[in-house]
Amino acid sequence: MEALLGFDLDLWDYLTFLTLAMCVVALIMSWLFLAGLPGRIAIARKHPEAEAVKYLGYAGLLPTVYPWMQALIWAFKPTDIVDIRRFPREEAIETDREIARLRGLPSTMHAAVVESSAASEADQQAMRAGRTATDVEKGKP
Repeated sequence: MEALLGFDLDLWDYLTFLTLAMCVVALIMSWLFLAGLPGRIAIARKHPEAEAVKYLGYAGLLPTVYPWMQALIWAFKPTDIVDIRRFPREEAIETDREIARLRGLPSTMHAAVVESSAASEADQQAMRAGRTATDVEKGKP
């Protein structure tokens, strides 16, 4: 190495290289932690669009900071879901399933999903019979 550099590398030079490498790794790890923060917040708060928040967090920190800030705000304030294909209980079931999938724990949420499914089916039967869910809860025929 002396022929290329003009001096010999000693212990302190190698420790400097090791320190620089550790700083680069720490910088990358901190960037990944910050980029994933909106997604982790959204999953913890059972956000209906948690996966979109997660991807926007990672993609938003790359070019500029503005999309990442939007993802962070979006993680705390979910949008109002207007979906006429599902009743509110069905939407809650689907949100629970999505959160369980994102957490990687599908078996732990199974009992809650089954319980919510039974209530959702009761709502559908009541709607088919021409009654609203509030009438059924109040005991009206």
